[in-house]
Order: sequence, then structure tokens, then C-alpha cells
Amino acid sequence: MSGSIGWYSAACNAGASASSAGRVAMTGQTPTQILLALAGEVALLLWSVQMVTAGISAAFGSRLRAVLATGLDSRWRAFGAGVLVTAGLQSSTATAMMIASFSGAGLIALAPALAMMLGANVGTTLIVQFVSFDTSTLVPLLILAGYAGMRRFGRLPAREMAKALFGLGLMLLSLRLMQGTMGPVEHSQVLRTVLGSLSGDPLIALLLAAGLSFAAHSSLAAILIVMSLAATGVIGTPTMLAMVLGCNLGTAMNPLVQALKGNAAARRVPLGNIANRVLGCLLGLVLLPLLTRLVEQLALAPAQAAALFHLAFNLAMAALFLVPLPAIARLLMRVMPEPAPETDPSRSRYLDKAALATPTIALSNATREVLRMVDVVDDMLKSSLSAFEGDDLARVTAVSRADDVLDSLFNHIQLYVGAIPRTALSEADERRLSAVLVLAINLEHIGDIVEKNLMQMAGQRIHDQRRLPPEALERIADMHQRLRDHLRLAITVFISEDEMTARRIIREKETFRELEREAIESHLAEMRTGQREAVVVSALQLDITRDLKRIDAHIAATVHGLLEQKGALIGSRLLRAAE
Repeated sequence: MSGSIGWYSAACNAGASASSAGRVAMTGQTPTQILLALAGEVALLLWSVQMVTAGISAAFGSRLRAVLATGLDSRWRAFGAGVLVTAGLQSSTATAMMIASFSGAGLIALAPALAMMLGANVGTTLIVQFVSFDTSTLVPLLILAGYAGMRRFGRLPAREMAKALFGLGLMLLSLRLMQGTMGPVEHSQVLRTVLGSLSGDPLIALLLAAGLSFAAHSSLAAILIVMSLAATGVIGTPTMLAMVLGCNLGTAMNPLVQALKGNAAARRVPLGNIANRVLGCLLGLVLLPLLTRLVEQLALAPAQAAALFHLAFNLAMAALFLVPLPAIARLLMRVMPEPAPETDPSRSRYLDKAALATPTIALSNATREVLRMVDVVDDMLKSSLSAFEGDDLARVTAVSRADDVLDSLFNHIQLYVGAIPRTALSEADERRLSAVLVLAINLEHIGDIVEKNLMQMAGQRIHDQRRLPPEALERIADMHQRLRDHLRLAITVFISEDEMTARRIIREKETFRELEREAIESHLAEMRTGQREAVVVSALQLDITRDLKRIDAHIAATVHGLLEQKGALIGSRLLRAAE
């Protein structure tokens, strides 16, 4: 135990100040071992950033959207938020990844996101100024608090916030481990020889520092190395300045690489940030002779000069870009536009805002769009069955993505329907509008049941390596097919207002009640056997049956309006007590 504590302290201290203890611990490693360690630490960083983003999004949801929309609507406030967040996280890379993620999810507009990124670039320079500050005790506290919260809290927001704290602790730990791993590089004799020959080629020095910063996923680690090399006289002032520029460029490449697999909105912020860095580096190289004379005239210590130039560079780039940010945001929107609706299933295809002036046409557009939701739900039901029949987690992931598409379509539809003028609608149009909303709401609820309940059970089943017996799979497949048939019948009622088909859907709800009763009786029988594995599998079958019954109830709810209008549905199934 004491050895583990010593390793952890050495790693944290090496990350914070490149202490001699950390260097001694790492100098015995080969270059291959150092590269493998960096790869693992980068993977931990990326995973922890995803955990923080997912935890915050799940904990706050729409409230986070509202806070970001109101609190970061000003470029100047967003800039300040970027400075504070990065100073707290001690990583502009981590901040940039979260900003790109929030921007991609639509939680923050592009101009404030770019302003926040400029603030993050300045915030990381403050870390260099106060690099002696020891936050090693914060890492275990965050991890411990997060773990305890995930184990203790039952409410979703509190548990997800605990997950975010746990991820934040892992994020800081991974950054410090990377800084510790990079410690021996500054003492490499080969590196000293190479850098000594770069005094006449600042571009190569810039690219070398950019590669170093990119590999470490941290400009802080790279800047510390540059400061150390400058302090020991390995590099001169021109090379030092060029390498500081390169450190700023390299750390901007990490969020861009990470965002390449995201949507266009997620790529715009890192693209704008790296454009800022490239322009700054080009200006810095052009002005390098003038900057060199200025720094030498100040007669600062080499390490101090590197830190101050790092701060001055980022402040200058923020001053140049903050004012024209709206124009830059519009340019990025043109360069990376949203994909066409035909290629993005989550975007509406028929909700033409110009048609709102003619409510009957707008209502027809909303009807066409809600039928797209039907197709998505049908595909989700089909894929959810495959997730129970096989052990492919990709099926579970595909259903989750489909639910995101469904949620997006639902949001578009409800906003569009809400904008249709009611005064110009006839009584029949009002009923039609109500039917559109009822269908959209129930489809969205069905998607939530499939994604949050059925797919959670399917994923847990795959994780636990449990298989449902053939007769259970056959029963589940039959229920899925019944649901898909009922969904088609419900659409027939929605389009043609066929009362007989609506009555059939309501009558067949009894089939699912009977299937639920059979599942309960089967589960009770398995409980009497006392065989634990059989009881667990039986409970899983019962939970699946109940969720499928809930889906059927939502399908049936879409025809209630028509049956009530026809006087074919009573308000309550309870018998009235004699008065």
C-alpha cells in the first residue's frame, strides 16, 4: 500500500512541477514503454472527458441548456467562463473537448463557444504562471466523492453529478500522469542535440513543439519542458519563442482530431480554434526577429520569458478575435454547413415555416413529419428484438442513436405545431392537430421505453452473458411482431379514421394483459424451484413483457381520441357504486 501511495504522489508531483522524484521513477523506461504509457493515459483522458460530459448532460438536461443559453449569450462572459473553467481543470484540451461536445449537442451557440475557447487558451497560461500550485490532494478527493456518490445516491441527477466528479478526478489524474511520463524527455541527450541545431530554423522548432504538445495532449507539459530547456541553455531565445508557438498549435489539434467523428456543429469550435492558432503562429514567425529583440531587452530569465510570452500570445489572439467572432461564426457555418435533411435523419424534411401562413398546409406538413417518427419507432422495435436474440452491443448502440433521432423529430414537430395559428383552423382541423400531437407524444414515449428500459436490459444481459431460453425468445418475438402490427393499424386509424380498426386495437390490449399474467405465473413457478439463475432469467422475461405491454398501451392511446369522439369509449373501466 505504501508503494502505491508513493507512486501516486510521485506521478502527481511530476505532473505539477516535474520534480526529481518523478524523473527518477520514469528514466528507467524505454522509449517504447513511454509511448505505451502515453497511449494509455491519453485513452484515460478521452474516456474521463466523455464521462464528465455525459454526467453533466444527464444531471442537468434542459436546465443546462437554459443556463448556457442565458449565462453564455455574451462573448465576454463566455470568455471569462472559459478562463475560469480551464484554470480549474488545468487543461485547455479537456475544456475544448467539452465545449465541442456541448456545441455539437446544441447546448451553446457557436460564437459564445468560440469565445469560451479563447478564454480556455488564456486560462491554460495562468496554470503555467502558477504551476507550483499543488492540486494532488484534489484528485483523490474528487474520485472518492464521485465513487461514493455513485454508490450512495439513488436519484438520477445526483448520481450523474457524482459520475461527473469521478470523471473530473480521472481527467486530472490522467493529465498529471502524462506530465510525469513526459518528464524524462527534457533530459534526453538526443533531444538536446537536435534542439541545439534548430536555432537557425524556427519553423522546424515550432513543428517539433507542436508534435510534442499533441502527443502529450497538454500544452502545459510541453511548455514546462520548453521552459526547462530554455533555463538550462539548451535552446536560445528565437527557438524558445518558436517552440512556445508550437505548443499552442499542438494542443489545438487534439480537440479537432477527437471531433472529426462528430457532427458538423461539434467540429466547428475546434476548427475555429485551430485557425486562430495557425494564424497566430504565422504572425509570430513573421514577427519573430522583433519579438526576439523585445524579449532580450526585457532581460528576463529564460523560463520566465517563455511563460510570459505564452500568456501574451494568447491574450493577443483573444483581443484580435473576440470582436469579430460573430462574423467568424458565420464563416464557419458556411464552411461547415449542416448536412442536408436527406442525409441527416434527425432533421425535419417537411416542416416548411413558410407554410405556417396557411394552417391547413402546415398541418399536412406536420402529418408527413410524424409519419417519419413511425418509421423510426418501427425500426427501433425491430432492432430491439435483435438485441435480445444476439450478443451484439452495436444493436443496443444503434437503438440509442435512433432514439436521439426520434427525440429530435419530436422537438421539431411540437415547435412547428405550436406555431400554427389556431384562429384559422376549423373544428375538424383542430381535431387533426390534436391527433398529430397525441401520435407524436406517444411515439416519443415508446422510443424512451425501448431505449431506456428494453435496451438497458438487453445490454445488461449481454454484459452478464445470459441467454434467454428458445421458448422465451419465441414469445418475445411474437410480442414484437404484434406491436409492429398494432402500430401499422394505429397509423391506418390516424390516416383514415377507421372506427372498426380502432376498436380492434383496443380489444387486442387484452392479449398483452394475458401475456403479462402468464409471465407472472411462470416467474412464481421459477421462484418456487429456488434455482437462482432460472429466477433471474424469468425476472428478465417478466420485465421485458411488462415494457412491451406498456408500448402497446401507448399505441392504443393514439386511437382513444377517435373512439371518444364516436362515443365508443367510456371514461373509466370502474363500475360506479350505487348511490
